Amino acid sequence: MPGIGLIGYGGIARIAARLVHEQDAGPIVAALVRPGREDTVPAGVQPVTSAEALIAAGPDIVAECAGQPSVGEFGPKILAAGIDLMVISIGALADPTVEDALRDAAQRGTSHILLPAGAIGGIDALAAMRLAGLERVAYRSRKPPRAWGKDADIAETAEPVVLYSGSAREAALRYPKNANVAATVALAGLGLDETKVELVADPKAPGNVHEIEAEGPSGTFKITLQGKPSPENPRTSALTALSVARALINRSATIQI
Repeated sequence: MPGIGLIGYGGIARIAARLVHEQDAGPIVAALVRPGREDTVPAGVQPVTSAEALIAAGPDIVAECAGQPSVGEFGPKILAAGIDLMVISIGALADPTVEDALRDAAQRGTSHILLPAGAIGGIDALAAMRLAGLERVAYRSRKPPRAWGKDADIAETAEPVVLYSGSAREAALRYPKNANVAATVALAGLGLDETKVELVADPKAPGNVHEIEAEGPSGTFKITLQGKPSPENPRTSALTALSVARALINRSATIQI
């Protein structure tokens, strides 16, 4: 059964690891954490503090659950070693230097960069529509002001405030903790530079609300998804960890969907 490695052991990783264990979808062999954080890793999972030690633990896939900086820091070494890398912080690929390093390492290691849907739905339909050509893709994120955290230091407001309007690439670079979904939508569809993004601090938003609209020869597409916060980390969608778990569990499933 395939062995799984993790980068980070925060809320997303803990939920994903628990669900993988419950579904008997493969052992978590090691988790890469910062020095001094080894005691956050549970018994039965080897704590490591370098990409080299994570590779030596022998996983055949590594799931990144630690934020955009970790993708560029550890990803190329893992891919070059022939280990598939699942990237949760997809906004990291908005940096051309990081994307090029990952692609080059994957080619050298004959490995793969895997991008789960994360906190949004409809990515399969959007990617399918791309095969026939897409004319327009727009993504809007609406969250309560406090949910934007350090990405948007704004006071409480009675009315919606548009924090950003522009390309998915710039959104992912300017709002690294809040625009990973924008990058996911872009990479599934028209690309980082052609996908239009709007980020809104909305005091009336019932939660983290994601909206996608797409048009093309194969039809039109519109989805609105209201995500609930993760019990492990209120700033993260609960669906993100579930998406990671599903992607890992699916690898060993007899029927995959």
